[in-house]
Amino acid sequence: MSNQKQFTVAVVGATGAVGEQIIRLLAERDFPIKELRLLSSARSAGKVIPFKGQDVIVQEATPDSFRGVEIALFSAGGDISRQLVPHAVEHGAVCIDNTSAFRMDPETPLVVPEVNVDKISEHKGVIANPNCSTIQMVAALKPLYDRYGISRIIVSTYQAVSGAGAKAIDEMLRQSRDVLEGNDVNPQILPVGSLPVKHQIAFNAIPQIDKFGDNGFTYEEMKMINETKKIMGDDSIEVTATCVRIPVVYGHSESVYVELKSDFDVEEVKALIADAPGIVLQDNPQEQVYPLATDAAGKLETFVGRVRRDLNNPRALNMWIVSDNLLKGAAWNAVQIAEYIAIEQQ
Repeated sequence: MSNQKQFTVAVVGATGAVGEQIIRLLAERDFPIKELRLLSSARSAGKVIPFKGQDVIVQEATPDSFRGVEIALFSAGGDISRQLVPHAVEHGAVCIDNTSAFRMDPETPLVVPEVNVDKISEHKGVIANPNCSTIQMVAALKPLYDRYGISRIIVSTYQAVSGAGAKAIDEMLRQSRDVLEGNDVNPQILPVGSLPVKHQIAFNAIPQIDKFGDNGFTYEEMKMINETKKIMGDDSIEVTATCVRIPVVYGHSESVYVELKSDFDVEEVKALIADAPGIVLQDNPQEQVYPLATDAAGKLETFVGRVRRDLNNPRALNMWIVSDNLLKGAAWNAVQIAEYIAIEQQ
């Protein structure tokens, strides 16, 4: 993209885990950048981040930070996005927001490029990046939706602690050492929610991600339910989700049961998945080949395996979907959207 028009690009949340990955990808993809503004909280302002051989000083994000900015990638939390995105739009920037702040806004496209790239052009200044666990699921299911139709999805997720931030990673590693050394475990971070009660994540599985709603589902589960319908453009799909935090650093794994609207051949299903953009089929159980979080970490693709017809419902499939939650689940999806915007503006 180096011969294209050059853009003034802002990254909000530049020192966070997702922000760091966005900056790395912008460099690796040779995104056409005229000026890069790295923005953060006042606490992180003044840090120096290398970018393509130059040092960029992180500045505090304020409403005036977006003068002259054409593309702004936000990954600093929903409150910051709600506060600053309107100012960025006012200054003429197209905002790609990684938080939940605008995802269900009917005026805001919710985009996974492999699924609904056509929605990008409908933006009114803001494009929302879906939830990490939603992105990998809909990317894998899109070819099946197009070919057979989907009536129902039941998903159980096994989500990495990096989804809760750097402090959660530190806590998991610290707890693991404490358990192995016979020391007391003192949970302080997980689960992230409204209650002061915290649980051990080391050698454990916590069936809660985000706060619980009145219906007994967590906000994370409701994100998957609502976002899937919006991205697919089909409110008739029945979706239920159970989201679980497990002691893995990077890479969300999902067990997905999907009911299709028409008959299918399993080998054809596998071929459709293998041919889908951004998807890698890893499905040879006889050789113990299937997606693993440890293999997906650091990769841009979404990996699918364990594809099999359900034993009770002949129109249903079971599969296993894995992807790096900080990359396809966040930073890479956002950079993909930015690349499409750059192409549109040539």
